[in-house]
Amino acid sequence: MKGYDPGDGAEGFDVVVLGAGAGGMAAASVAAAGGLRVLVVERTSEVGGTTAISGGMVWVPNNHHLREAGLADSEDAARAYLDATVADPAGRDLRDAYLAEAPRAIDHLERTTALRLQPVAVYPDYYPAAPGATTGGRVLEPVPFDGAELGDAFARLRRPLDAMTLLGGMMVARQDIPHFRKVFRSARSTGRVVALVGRYALQRLRHPRGTHLVLGNALAGRLLKSLIDLQVPILTDTEARGLLVEDGRIAGVRIGNGQAESSIRARLGVVLATGGFSHDPERRRACLPLEAADVSATAPGARGDGIRLGLAAGATFETGNANNAFWTPASVLEAADGRRVVFPHTVTDRSKPGVIAVDASGQRFTNEARSYQEFVLAMFRAHRERPSIPAYLVCDRRFLWTYGLGAVRPFSLRLAPYRAAGYLAEGRSLEDLANRLGIDARGLATTVAAYNAEAVHGRDPAFGRGGDAYQRHLGDADHRPNPCVAPIATPPFYAVALVPADLGTAAGLRTNAEAQVLDDGGRPIPGLYAAGNDMNSIMRGSYPGPGITLGPALTFGYLAAAHMLAAAGRPVAADREGG
Repeated sequence: MKGYDPGDGAEGFDVVVLGAGAGGMAAASVAAAGGLRVLVVERTSEVGGTTAISGGMVWVPNNHHLREAGLADSEDAARAYLDATVADPAGRDLRDAYLAEAPRAIDHLERTTALRLQPVAVYPDYYPAAPGATTGGRVLEPVPFDGAELGDAFARLRRPLDAMTLLGGMMVARQDIPHFRKVFRSARSTGRVVALVGRYALQRLRHPRGTHLVLGNALAGRLLKSLIDLQVPILTDTEARGLLVEDGRIAGVRIGNGQAESSIRARLGVVLATGGFSHDPERRRACLPLEAADVSATAPGARGDGIRLGLAAGATFETGNANNAFWTPASVLEAADGRRVVFPHTVTDRSKPGVIAVDASGQRFTNEARSYQEFVLAMFRAHRERPSIPAYLVCDRRFLWTYGLGAVRPFSLRLAPYRAAGYLAEGRSLEDLANRLGIDARGLATTVAAYNAEAVHGRDPAFGRGGDAYQRHLGDADHRPNPCVAPIATPPFYAVALVPADLGTAAGLRTNAEAQVLDDGGRPIPGLYAAGNDMNSIMRGSYPGPGITLGPALTFGYLAAAHMLAAAGRPVAADREGG
């Protein structure tokens, strides 16, 4: 991939895609499957972008997998849900286009590429009481993928976060996490874990990490396999330095690697899919709350390249969203090798029974089991009244052993490295823990006592933890009566600091329903498309469900390619009946 000679493309390509995340690889795959000559340009040395380190969920209402699983949904129900949960009414036309086209996009990708998805039968929308909400089926996840199928290209696939793997590189599927939690208490779980570890050991005999891929790594791996199968060249370690404009049309891109530079022609169009501006300090300061600082859970290639290129070509950059980023609380670990590791606290710990979040006064400020976006928005609101950034997740020894805490995995026998790095605070008592954190000790003791008094009965009258299907789904189903509530009582006590971090930016280039980038007058810029986080979010910074970034990324990547195929007289094949 890296060795591809740009000189080979002097005569040009039909399509040039900038960025090798979900949106870019989907656009490239659809265009190539339709017979177009495609080049993918990736700034970093690895393929997959933030997709590869994500949970890999794809939110697609009314998809054919849902119906095959015997679950019910409709476009109208999904529209009602979005109308109720997306705070900004702008962009409804694109959301309508998404609801109509996303099932067709997924169907087409599965029939023409290596992408394979399966329904998650139980995974509630984030606001399950809203009109049109469902408890499962809208969420698709990638079918596990054997990375060995990528051959030498497996080394180019971005690794998942170290904190999301076990034993130095073993990925664990969502369904297997409870088996690891019960490995010492259930013969069935013990057998399952032994089999998984044995398989991993065999994989490590030939590979530097496990090849059984799940979550976002499986999604990225399947899309990379699609590009390989379709013989799409990928330039890695290559910057896009400018767009070529001829007669008012985007005609190609100027690329470079170090001092070397060349121009690549694109007969039908250029797709901007470089991942948004999460790592562009200047644009972060202009568009995001100051309290968010520079912490991002995205891949390092998201430096705003696509947005800068679009603006230089006359595009409109939209910032008037309900939020200009998608938020998660995160803890930050300074690794022994000097790397800063950002751990997003999305689903692994906050909803489990026996942990609370407190501010500098030692008081709680929100229901910890709500969605990660709502948690951070609560941090922002609370911080206006009293210091709440950073906040602290507080638990006891029993919780830490059973569920882990951030980057500290369950059943960890060696906590010293986390303490030495300043990541994990430990106290013999709540007062000791508060003093180590520098927060109000009396406030923390009072808060925990009030919480525990009701938690022993599975209740949380202060904030209602476990009060809806989404929260209960992410709790511990084996803990009764409330899967999200248990006392914090067994010393020593532990805490990690939480700060706001983005999972991706929502502000981006204005587009139409064909993924064409629009100018200040609302007119399409001929030959220029955007997908993924380079495109302004159709959810306008709201976060109604899991996979509402990856779903649109795949769909609008598909729509960009479909528009170019139609221009070339090669319309995409019809989707399956009723899909």
